[in-house]
Amino acid sequence: MKVHIPTPLRSYTGGVADVDASGATLADLLADLDRQFPGMRFRMVDEQGALRTHMKIFVNKESVRDLQTEIAATDLVVLMQALSGG
Repeated sequence: MKVHIPTPLRSYTGGVADVDASGATLADLLADLDRQFPGMRFRMVDEQGALRTHMKIFVNKESVRDLQTEIAATDLVVLMQALSGG
């Protein structure tokens, strides 16, 4: 499935905005992304296995936070990372 990578995480993908990954759940998908792009999962998931508060994941335009959410090969997954500053 296609996964859209936010700009702050594109350093892991060599600057590529859209990558292919697979998995039956969001957790599986993030594990596959980490296999392909080592270190990426840690930027999205904390030490307790929960999605970091600044991360947003959309599956077919629906916001999801549960990493056990089932996904299909035809789904579009968009990762978003909130930025702050002043």
